[in-house]
Amino acid sequence: MKKNFDGKVAIVTGGASGIGKVAAQFLAKEGAKVIVTTDSNIEGGEETIDLIKSAGGEATFFKCDVSNAVDVEKTVDKCVKIYGRLDFAFNNAGIGPDGKRVPMFSLADCPEEIWDRTIGVNLKGPFLCMKYEIRQMMKQKYGVIINTSSVGGSKAVPGFCAYGSSKAGLIHLTKIAALEYASYGIRVNAILPGNIDRTQLVKNITEAHPEEWAKIVETAPMRRLGEPEDIAEAVIYLCSDKANFITGLAMNIDGGLLIG
Repeated sequence: MKKNFDGKVAIVTGGASGIGKVAAQFLAKEGAKVIVTTDSNIEGGEETIDLIKSAGGEATFFKCDVSNAVDVEKTVDKCVKIYGRLDFAFNNAGIGPDGKRVPMFSLADCPEEIWDRTIGVNLKGPFLCMKYEIRQMMKQKYGVIINTSSVGGSKAVPGFCAYGSSKAGLIHLTKIAALEYASYGIRVNAILPGNIDRTQLVKNITEAHPEEWAKIVETAPMRRLGEPEDIAEAVIYLCSDKANFITGLAMNIDGGLLIG
């Protein structure tokens, strides 16, 4: 049986866990050949590949620091060399203040290195990814790019000065890219996840600040966390022909957090 994405090729950054891991599997299930990347969680990235292959899909793993232009250019080049094209790019890699890997700081106390690293991964990273992805997609006159922003890019949260700024900037960068390359048949959209279970960010926040878990759920209009599958379904839709007139969108997938 022909699948929706047969003959298509996708790159998923941050594909070692959480949203990226599930989205990579969803894309492969629809027939896409998938390049999975991560910078540090190599074991998780290889596990994603194994899951895809065990389900009958095709996937390749690359180590890639999205804040490094050489890494990003090589990743896109290797993707095209192996699979001949690039149709979908899910620029999902990101870091945030989870109280464990990255401490939370008020603006006046935020170390410069935390600011630089957060902006480097969350904003410079998608900029570099789009720069090289778009060059290939222009040759094809076709492509779909989805950037993972966050509700934190629309809603101010204390302690999230670098994270919120990076994610807000990414929303605007997405719209600029969508405007500049619409005539080339390239669609560029952003998704804004709310609090998503089974992600490293939520896991670390709840371990570092157990009291935050109950608070997160209590403040959610739907009284639950989202699941990575909720985000992956949106990625599949935005990549599909059903969304072929949608570009420049910032899609909230947050259980109602940003209502009002």
